[in-house]
Amino acid sequence: MNIENQQRNPVLLIHGIDDTEAVFHKMRPYLIQQGWSVYSLNLVPNNGDMGLDELAKQVADYVTATFAPEQRLDLIGFSMGGIVSRYYVQRLGGISRVQRFLTISSPHYGTVVAYASRRLGCLQMRPDSIFLKDLNSDAVILGQLDFTSIWTPYDLMIVPANSSQMPIGSQVIVPVTLHPWMLTDSRSLAVVTAALAKPIKLPLLKEKSSQ
Repeated sequence: MNIENQQRNPVLLIHGIDDTEAVFHKMRPYLIQQGWSVYSLNLVPNNGDMGLDELAKQVADYVTATFAPEQRLDLIGFSMGGIVSRYYVQRLGGISRVQRFLTISSPHYGTVVAYASRRLGCLQMRPDSIFLKDLNSDAVILGQLDFTSIWTPYDLMIVPANSSQMPIGSQVIVPVTLHPWMLTDSRSLAVVTAALAKPIKLPLLKEKSSQ
């Protein structure tokens, strides 16, 4: 059991719009109890006033300040935090740091709810926004990671709900009825734990052992 824990990456949690790291009040202690070391940060501002690309720089800075350069990470982004995390992975070098990447109810293809605000972050989360089109243009890069998109068909914050589903990696439906419950429902926690516990393929080690 100790060997298994030593092989686990630290987990970094990224919250959504109008949230803080406190939104992980159930998931964080649950993962710690399961043996992971868990980190999170508060994105500032959290209300959509700042572009998601700028918020992603906060993630990049946090990773640089908190972890050794050779330390690999597992990354979980909730709602807007999933898109912020994608920008970090796809545009700011996170692809070389992150091994497992989970998004939970994130508007990968936008949400019509974002039309309710003209704040820059909300403009970027509208369906067919230039920002999302650019990010999705090379989303295939996520195939280099162990990537999982987790979503619910009943989401009233991500409309249409299947905007949270990505055609890359694994997709898991957790049929809860409210957006915030995706972080607290026992089924969500089980899915997250299973995704984080998946072994990472190490081709070089396999080749070595076959000789």
